Amino acid sequence: MHGSHAADQRHAEAMAAEISLRPTAASYHAAIGNGMPGWYDEGRAHAWLPYSQMKTAAPPLPVVGTRGSRILLADGRELVDGVASWWTACHGYNHPHIRAAVAAQLDTMPHVMLGGLLHEPAARLATRLATLLPGDLDHVFFSDSGSVAVEVAMKMAVQSWINRGVRGRTRFVAFRGGYHGDTTGTMAVCDPDEGMHSLFRGLLPEHLIVDLPVDEARTEALDRLLAARADEIAGILVEPLVQGAGGMLFHDAEVLRTLRRLADRHDVLLIFDEIFVGFGRTGTLFACEAADVVPDIVTVGKALTGGTLPLAATVASRRVFGAFWSDDPMHALMHGPTYMGNPLACAAALASIDLFAREPRLDQVRAIETQLGAGLASCRGLPGVVDVRVRGAIGVVELDRIDIAALKARFVEQGVYIRPFGRIVYLTPALTIEADDLARLTDAIVAVLSEP
Repeated sequence: MHGSHAADQRHAEAMAAEISLRPTAASYHAAIGNGMPGWYDEGRAHAWLPYSQMKTAAPPLPVVGTRGSRILLADGRELVDGVASWWTACHGYNHPHIRAAVAAQLDTMPHVMLGGLLHEPAARLATRLATLLPGDLDHVFFSDSGSVAVEVAMKMAVQSWINRGVRGRTRFVAFRGGYHGDTTGTMAVCDPDEGMHSLFRGLLPEHLIVDLPVDEARTEALDRLLAARADEIAGILVEPLVQGAGGMLFHDAEVLRTLRRLADRHDVLLIFDEIFVGFGRTGTLFACEAADVVPDIVTVGKALTGGTLPLAATVASRRVFGAFWSDDPMHALMHGPTYMGNPLACAAALASIDLFAREPRLDQVRAIETQLGAGLASCRGLPGVVDVRVRGAIGVVELDRIDIAALKARFVEQGVYIRPFGRIVYLTPALTIEADDLARLTDAIVAVLSEP
């Protein structure tokens, strides 16, 4: 064992021992008695929660800790987390290697802006991302959320044409079933008929939302569209292999090869939004590897820091970056999130990437895929089930109708945390989840969906 690795291992073991001595949810519950913690009722009057009708939604669960694939509640219960905090906690919660890296960085430098400055964690992370990503995706622009990373990609694409003296390329081709974020710019490239953003018609710029080229007819339709309107299109934007929050919709690698071919034929940029699928979720470190396709721009986030701190990145090819390499100051990318490249977040991301290198994450994804397939198979015969599909560490049961609130409550009663949306019940667990915990998740889905 190399010296640095051995030191990391010793630190990790020490952190794990320290974590094991901390109070559990049960001991916390004993300390506060049978009532809710003091912060809960007061905070509920002020905290505006996401995707929640605050007047009628069920009260949020009071969380007092996390461990591995478990969420610890104030009343002593432990829930197996089936969604890894919106797919971020890929190594499970509280991984000692990431904790140690963040703690060490906190002692040195919690934050410094990147305006005119550069620090080691950002420099090292940019280098590692450029090394890990395929092809010439060499130029890394940091931000603090997936939505912003996609907005930066869109802005980058449009300005790259402007910098080359090409005007009018301000629209994007995106796809039905797609989701790219909740900010104004990204809502405009989501599925326009998806209920979450349909309220904002009239505010949003109009882009070209079409069907994915999954067959010959749809491929020919996209080809005709690009031929007719390429002079107004800056790029094609797609979630590779899985359209996530739009419904966990799968497509195969050939679709990505088709998009690369059409983008090259019509000279438009190809952007892969890997916020959800990046870092092992679909079975390869990045989804684009499954198709052996290199996009012009790729976005990453979510699992980038292992679910510890906000961080995302927009990574451009040499071709795109070359449009900004100029003596003209107006050719610079005029964007700069205040906390971009935050040293704490970069330290967490570097530690998370260490774990992908040192531990068998992709083997674990393959094992999860097998267990999800077996565990969810019996749902296929249940009333109301339309489809069961699995890819990598993603398991989906699609129904013809769904009572989201009732399902959420029943899952909690089963000791698991699963958040259905739309017409799907899905699992995106930590890549480190134990087989017994994963079985609890799939068993809970089968049991609840089997109820009359």
